[in-house]
Amino acid sequence: MRAVAHVTDERRPETPAESEGTTGLFTALGKMLKLLRERKGLTQREFGQLVGYGPDAVSAMERGVRVPRPEVLERADELLEAGGLMRAAIPEVKEAMKKARTRHPEWYRGYAALEAEAKALHVYSNQLVPGLLQTEAYARALFSQWRPLLSEETIEKRVADRIARQQVFDPWPSPTFSFVLDESVLLRPIGGRAVHAEQLGNLLRIGSLRAVELQVMPMDREEQPSMDGPFNLLTVRKGEQVAYVEIHTYPRLITDVEEVRVLTERYGLLRTQALRPSESLELIEKLRGQP
Repeated sequence: MRAVAHVTDERRPETPAESEGTTGLFTALGKMLKLLRERKGLTQREFGQLVGYGPDAVSAMERGVRVPRPEVLERADELLEAGGLMRAAIPEVKEAMKKARTRHPEWYRGYAALEAEAKALHVYSNQLVPGLLQTEAYARALFSQWRPLLSEETIEKRVADRIARQQVFDPWPSPTFSFVLDESVLLRPIGGRAVHAEQLGNLLRIGSLRAVELQVMPMDREEQPSMDGPFNLLTVRKGEQVAYVEIHTYPRLITDVEEVRVLTERYGLLRTQALRPSESLELIEKLRGQP
C-alpha cells in the first residue's frame, strides 16, 4: 500500500508588522529599491557589496521581509541616485522598526526575542550551518526536506523568518558573536553543489565581519568535549548568561547557573581545540574551491 505524505500547515495570529501596517511600508520600499537598483544596472550581489550586505539580504529587503536599516537607505539613495526618495522614508522606517517583530513559530519566539537583544552570542553546531549564517537557498533546502512535509506557504514564511533574524549583525556598536562549526558541517552539501558553494561563501563573508569570530573544529581532532549536540550561549540584560538547546524541534532555554556553567566550559574547550579564525576561513575558502 502506498504511503501518503502529509503536508503540515502552520497557522499563526497576525504579527505586529501586519496588524499595524508596517509590512506595507517594507514591501513598498523593497519594490522601490529593486526598481532603482535594476535601473542602475546592478545585480543584487553588486549592490550588496557596495552597502555591506550579501545578495540574500538584499533579496530579502527587496521582497519586504527584511527591514532596510536607515543607513542602508541613506547609502542607497546616494548610490542609486534616488534624489532623496529613499532618504525621505527613514523617519517612517525608524518608527516602524519599533513596532515590528520577527515572525517565528510559537515555540521559538521566546528564544528569538532574547537573541535579538543579546549582548553576546556564542554558537556551537555539529550538524548544520546555524540559522544566523544560512543563505536563503540553504534554508529553503532544509525546510523543503522537513518531515512531515511543510506547505509551500510555510516554507517561504520560515525562510523569510530565518533571513530576517540575521539583522542582529546590523547594529553598531554590535553585539559580540562567535561560532564553532564542526568540519562535517562544511562537507555536507545541503541543497546541492551550487547551494553549498554559495553557503560557504556566506560563511566567509560573515566570518570576516569585525564583530564575528568563526572557527572550525577539524574532524581529525582526537579530543572533542561536546559530542552531545549543538547549543547556543547568550549574554542578555545585566550580563546574565543563558543557554539554548533544541532537539527535533523540542526547545529548551536553560537558566540554571550550573547547567549554563557546564556548557560555557565546554564551549571554551571547543574554541581552544578548534582552528584559529584565520585558519578556519582559509579552510572554508579551500573547500569552496573544490569541485
